[in-house]
Amino acid sequence: MSQYAVTNPATGEVVETFDGATDQQIQDAIAASKRAFAQWSAQPYGYRAERLKKLAQLLRERSRELAEVSCVEMGKPLPEMVEEVEFSADIIEYYADNGETFAAEQAIPSADGTAVLRRLPIGPLLGIMPWNFPYYQVARFAGPNLMLGNTIILKHAEICPRSALRFEELTREAGIPAGVYTNVFATHEQISDIIADRRIQGISLTGSERAGAAVAAQAGEKLKKVVLELGGTDPYVVLDTDDVAAAAQLAWETRMVNTGQACNSNKRIIVMEDIYDEFVAELVKLAEAMTSTTWDAYAEATYCPLSSRGAAENLRSQLEQAVAA
Repeated sequence: MSQYAVTNPATGEVVETFDGATDQQIQDAIAASKRAFAQWSAQPYGYRAERLKKLAQLLRERSRELAEVSCVEMGKPLPEMVEEVEFSADIIEYYADNGETFAAEQAIPSADGTAVLRRLPIGPLLGIMPWNFPYYQVARFAGPNLMLGNTIILKHAEICPRSALRFEELTREAGIPAGVYTNVFATHEQISDIIADRRIQGISLTGSERAGAAVAAQAGEKLKKVVLELGGTDPYVVLDTDDVAAAAQLAWETRMVNTGQACNSNKRIIVMEDIYDEFVAELVKLAEAMTSTTWDAYAEATYCPLSSRGAAENLRSQLEQAVAA
C-alpha cells in the first residue's frame, strides 16, 4: 500500500492512496526548483506579490471546497477548517503586501562608516509540514519565502495528500511558475537525500521532537540552515477568578480547538487549591455533555474523531499511564 493515503478518521476507511515519489522524481524536483530559483528570485517584488495575492484570492474563493478535502483526511470540524483556509489566505496576502518593506536594506552605523544589512533569497528550501493544520502550516512557511524569492519543495504529512496536491495546484493557477513550489510524496530516506543535496539551502520542519532531532542532525552535518517547531506541554495556569465556571469553560474551549490536536493547547492545567474542586467539577460537567460527531455534522457540545486510529490509541495509552501514576 502507498505510504500516502486518505483514511477517513471517523470510519477507518481508506478512501484513496497515492504513489510515493521515485528517486528520479525527487531529483527532477530538486533540479526544477534550482532552475526556477534563478528566474523567480530575479523578478521584482511586485511580480511575486501579484501572484501571491492571486493565490490568497483563490484560497478564499475555494475555502469550503478546500476545507472539505482536508476534513476527510484528518477530521477537523468543518467550520474550523474553513477558518484555517481563510487565515492562510490572510497570511499569504500579508507578505505580498509587506514583503518588499520587510526585505528593504537597513543601514547600520559603525565606527568606520555605514554597514548595510541585506535580506536576500538563498535558493531552494525544503519544508516538512504536519497534518494538524494542513493549510496554515504551509502558508506561513511558503508566504514569506516565496515573496522573498526562494523556491520550495514541500513534503506534507502522509495523511494529507489531497490537500497537499490542491495547494500546489492553486499555486499554478495563481500564475506561480512550475518549479517555484513543488509538492513531493517523499519517504524519510528520500528526505535525507534532499537535505544532503548541495542545491538545497535550508530546511523548515514542524513536527515531533524525534523528527526534529533527526532533521537537525542531518542539516547540521551539511551546514544547512534549519528552522524547527516541535512539540510542547504548555501549562495553563489559573491563579484566581471570580467566575470559576467561566474560567473552566475557557480552559475547555482552548483545549478542544482542533479536537485538542494543537501545539499551543493547554496540555497541563494548574489551578489554585481554593478553586480547584469547583474548577475540576466544571470540567467534568463540560466533558460529560460532549457527544461525538463527524466533521460535516459538527455543532455545539460535539467533538470530532482524532486524526487517526493510531492517534486515538496512543492517547488512550497516555491516559491509562496518567491514571496509573
